Amino acid sequence: MTAIRSKRNLLSIKQLSNEQIYHLIHLAEKLKDPVNRPSFSGQFAANLFLEPSTRTKTSFHIAEKRLGFDVVELDGIDSSLTKGESLYDTLKTLESLGVGLAVVRQSEVDGLSTCTEGVDIPLINAGDGCGEHPTQSLLDLYTIYEHFQSFKGLHVCIAGDLKHSRVARSNAYALRQLGATVSFVSKPEWQDPTMAQNYITMDEAVETCDVLMLLRIQHERHTGHEETGSYLEQYGLTVEREARMMKHSIILHPAPVNRGVEIDESLVECEKSKIFRQMTNGVTMRMAIIHALMKGEL
Repeated sequence: MTAIRSKRNLLSIKQLSNEQIYHLIHLAEKLKDPVNRPSFSGQFAANLFLEPSTRTKTSFHIAEKRLGFDVVELDGIDSSLTKGESLYDTLKTLESLGVGLAVVRQSEVDGLSTCTEGVDIPLINAGDGCGEHPTQSLLDLYTIYEHFQSFKGLHVCIAGDLKHSRVARSNAYALRQLGATVSFVSKPEWQDPTMAQNYITMDEAVETCDVLMLLRIQHERHTGHEETGSYLEQYGLTVEREARMMKHSIILHPAPVNRGVEIDESLVECEKSKIFRQMTNGVTMRMAIIHALMKGEL
């Protein structure tokens, strides 16, 4: 991985210490109250999304607006990237035009790291292919902390399409660093030996985990068609399995959710599910990340 030269960028969860993660969690909690939010009125934030997104893109947009930014929205169609311009030159152009912060989603793993030396505005990785998704990880951590007030001693199981999941990669690293035990459930062909060795069955997971983090099957990153007809019964969260979870356990999912595939439709909004709470927390955590980067706190 290319060295991250600027502390004003958030490219990987691996660049954050436990102290910095806790700082962001506490800052997010503080920023829930509009009275505590600083104003970046008169400054511009650019969201450059070169892959489809609903939650992350909208979440950043709302977070930026709540902090007072004017927001510039770009995608792969309306930018000069379609004419062969490099990502670096696009970001350098945005900086030259007066943008003070850029959020980027793109398909190249670690693609933003090549831009950090010459681009002097804060850059945020909003997902890089099958690489990392640090802001999703941070909102997931915030949601877990909100419920348990700690990470040490928790058993978190990440279940699903691990091979193609940037969310799993970021969360597995951060949770272990914070003192949680992390195990995994996955079809053999979707397992990733660079991320995990301790695989268990979904039946074992539901009876032992404090947090069950489900993942979407990422058909767009597969080379062939995946049959999902029996996936729920073999690897997903059924009603019967949810009934065997511990009373205090919670269910997470980064979404979008394939209802009836990785989770039974009736469980998406069940009492244990924090799926929509994650989305709410995503706006608050992204405000905290932007605030911390703009103020030089990371």
